[in-house]
Amino acid sequence: MCFLLVDLERIIKHRSWYNVKHLISSGILFVNGDRYCLPSHGYNFFLIAFVFGHIFLLENGMKNLTELDIHENGIEDRSGNWLSCFPESFTSLEVLNYANLGSEVNFDALERLVSRCKSLKVLKVNKSISLEQLQRLLVRAPQLVELGTGTFVQDLTPRQCVELESAFNNCKNIHTLSGLWEATVLHLPALYPACSNLTFLNLSYAALQSGELSKLLAHCPRLQRLWVLDTVEDKGLEAVGSNCPLLEELRVFPADPFDEEIIHGVTEAGFLAVSFGCRRLHYVLYFCRQMTNAAVATIVQNCPDFTHFRLCIMNPGQPDYLTDEPMDEAFGAVVRTCTKLQRLSVSGLLTDLTFEYIGNYAKNLEVLSVAFAGSSDWGMQCVLGGCSKLRKLEIRDCPFGNLALLSGLEKYESMRSLWMSACNLTMSGCRRLAREMPRLNVEVMKEDGSDDGKADKVYIYRTVAGPRRDAPPSVLTL
Repeated sequence: MCFLLVDLERIIKHRSWYNVKHLISSGILFVNGDRYCLPSHGYNFFLIAFVFGHIFLLENGMKNLTELDIHENGIEDRSGNWLSCFPESFTSLEVLNYANLGSEVNFDALERLVSRCKSLKVLKVNKSISLEQLQRLLVRAPQLVELGTGTFVQDLTPRQCVELESAFNNCKNIHTLSGLWEATVLHLPALYPACSNLTFLNLSYAALQSGELSKLLAHCPRLQRLWVLDTVEDKGLEAVGSNCPLLEELRVFPADPFDEEIIHGVTEAGFLAVSFGCRRLHYVLYFCRQMTNAAVATIVQNCPDFTHFRLCIMNPGQPDYLTDEPMDEAFGAVVRTCTKLQRLSVSGLLTDLTFEYIGNYAKNLEVLSVAFAGSSDWGMQCVLGGCSKLRKLEIRDCPFGNLALLSGLEKYESMRSLWMSACNLTMSGCRRLAREMPRLNVEVMKEDGSDDGKADKVYIYRTVAGPRRDAPPSVLTL
């Protein structure tokens, strides 16, 4: 058995767990053997034991733990008993999020923990929790403000349906709802009593149809953030426009991004419907298979306060499907109209004209993502020369080469990072950049591991610490 001592304040600050290798290499105390000790100074610590790949939380030093969030980490727990390691005297937890954990947990231990922690405000469970179990948790924690449910696939008796609806009805303070794995029209009505105060509804795991979404949104008058799958289709987005006048953020994800023969999905019609009904919209992530220049121009006229505009036309190089013209004018309209724009993702058939528009008008742009776009080095040069506040630039599968890369010599020191993959960069161009800008880390990832020819993937970032020591052999640091 080996024990790993972790600074709780760091974990809470970063809202996630550190990679084990990072913890060890960072010099955090690591003790081999069966004995361990806690330091005497005043920091809060808790202990994790890793035994043959299992993760257990030990009770020592955990009495003041308020937040346990492992949502963004791939952790495998084979026993399911880690929640049992909290002592019965432990009552301080305010946030518990294990939504991405792939294994089942000991439900009795979870129920006892939730019942004891009267200050618990955020509870996000994983897919293994059934509706019947969810009802029992809600009865013991009506004070929740954020809830992530488990699966909605379960046959309930009429009595269980009533009990579930009653439990949701007693949760008057919920403003964030997520999870809802495989939710269907059968049990969605149980949610309605808890929807009146919702400001954030995350349905990215629920492949709802348009009618189901429409009925649900009718009970969400205060909704400000909505994440859905494209299974809702344009009809579902029409319901968004009709029912969500306060909406500020919309994300539409593809249910199956790799199925090119898919017949459902969303188009410019759904996006237009949202823009007419949701004039406060300022953040959008929209995956679709077709779009037009005219539609985008109308959308930004309806919602000129966009700060984040991320349009992902999933067919690379797709033109305006009505006129067969490039999508240059669409993004030209975005950067001309949306003067507060901070993040932009472009897609579709784009020439250098798009990047001229971006360089000329996107003066507040901080993050730009580009794929399968541009005609020549001039496009990237326009962006680097015109976007004075640019901090992060992500480019893949574009014709930009050494000339474009080296045009940003003075720009890169004010940026956080530049990523380029499948472009026309060479090792000689990257080496020249590294020579002329010694305060930059220039990392090249090559599939063949050679030190010459084309640079497959390039990552450039500012640093005061010099080259990193944990780079794998396939990464060449110049």
